[in-house]
Amino acid sequence: MKILQFEMIGGASGDMILGALIELGADAKRLQRELSNLPIEPFEIEAKPFQNDKLHGTQVAVRIHEHPHHHARNLRDIRKIISESKLPLRVKELSLKVFERIAKAEAKVHGTTIDEVHFHEVGALDSIIDIVGCCLGLDWLGLDEIAVGPFPAGRGTIECAHGVFPNPAPATVELLKGFPITQTDEKKELVTPTGAALLTAWRTRDAAPDGSRIINTAYSFGHHKLMRRPNLLRATLLETESTAATGTCLVIECNIDDTTPELLGSLTQRLMEAGALDAFTTAVQMKKQRPGILLTALCEPEKKDLVLDLIFSESTTFGVRETMTRRTMLERRTVDVKTRYGTIRIKIGRWKDQDVTFAPEMDDCIQRARENNAPVRAVYEAATEAVAPLRR
Repeated sequence: MKILQFEMIGGASGDMILGALIELGADAKRLQRELSNLPIEPFEIEAKPFQNDKLHGTQVAVRIHEHPHHHARNLRDIRKIISESKLPLRVKELSLKVFERIAKAEAKVHGTTIDEVHFHEVGALDSIIDIVGCCLGLDWLGLDEIAVGPFPAGRGTIECAHGVFPNPAPATVELLKGFPITQTDEKKELVTPTGAALLTAWRTRDAAPDGSRIINTAYSFGHHKLMRRPNLLRATLLETESTAATGTCLVIECNIDDTTPELLGSLTQRLMEAGALDAFTTAVQMKKQRPGILLTALCEPEKKDLVLDLIFSESTTFGVRETMTRRTMLERRTVDVKTRYGTIRIKIGRWKDQDVTFAPEMDDCIQRARENNAPVRAVYEAATEAVAPLRR
C-alpha cells in the first residue's frame, strides 16, 4: 500500500502541493501538455530547484502568458472548463470536488449560494491550473491513502480580493472545520483556501500506520519568508505491506422515538456529507413498548463536534452515547474497466496478499446509465462481467 503524508511545516498552497508532487515524480512537462488541453488562456508551469539556508527542494510558479480579461469565474464556468477537457474521469471528479468544497465555503462566508459565488483568487487561471494539476499529479502517483497532519494557522490580518480579513481567511477557516490546527505566531497566510480545499478533500487519515517504510520525500517551498520557520511543505511517500489498515473511530448513537422518518433520512445524509465514516438507523423497541430508531454515526474523533451539532440540531434526542472502537479495513485500490456503457471504476479489497472483494463504483454506474438511457442494473452487471479477468 502506497501512502503520501503531508507535513505543513510552513503551510500549504496550490503551488506548494504541486511542487511536492512534481518532486515525487509527476513530470512537469507532461503536466504542462495535459493541462494545455483545458479551454483556458496560455500558461507555463515553472518548476525550479530552490535552496534556503538549510534545505534543498522545489519551488513552482504558474506564469500566465496573456492577462485574462475576466478572472472572476463562477462554479458553472469551472465545471464547463473541466468537463470539456480530455482529462481522465477520476481527475475531473476529484478536481470538481475540490472546487465545490471551496464554493460551499465561500457561499457560507458571504451568505449566498454556491452557484452565485464568484471566485476571485481561487477562480483565477493560476489556481485552476494548481487544483487540476495537483489532482492529475496525484492520480499519476497511484496512491492508496493520503495522510495529512495538523494545519498551521497564522495571526493578524491578510488582504484578498474582498478586502482585509482576519488570518486565516474566512473561507479557509470554513474549509478546516473539523480538522486539527496548530496556532503559530506567523503573520503571513500559511494555508490558502486552495491548499485547504485540496488537502481536506484528499485526506483519508491523519498519519501513516506504524511500520511504514519511507520510499521518497519532497520539500516544496512557498514564495514568501516566514519569521520563525521555513516556508515549506514536506511530502513523504511511504509503503506498507499490511493488507489491512487498523485504527480507531468514535461511535455516537442515540435512541429516538419522536422524530419523523423524513427528518431522520435527511439527518443521516447530512452526517455523511459532513464527513462521518458511516451513518445508519436500526429499528428498536424502546421503553413503554414504543417502536423507535437507533441512530448510529461513526466518525474520526476530530469530527465529533460536527456530528454532535447535526444530531442535536436535526433530531429530538436529549443525549447521545459515545464509544471509541477499533476497526480493520481491507487494503483498497481502484482500477478502471471498460464496458459497452463506458468506463467504470472498480474498488478492490485485498486481504492476506489476495484480492478478495471487487465492487463497481455505484456513482459511476448511475452516471453511465443516465448517459446511455440504460438500467443501472444492466450497467452494474456489465461492470461485474468486466471484472472477471481480474479475479483470476
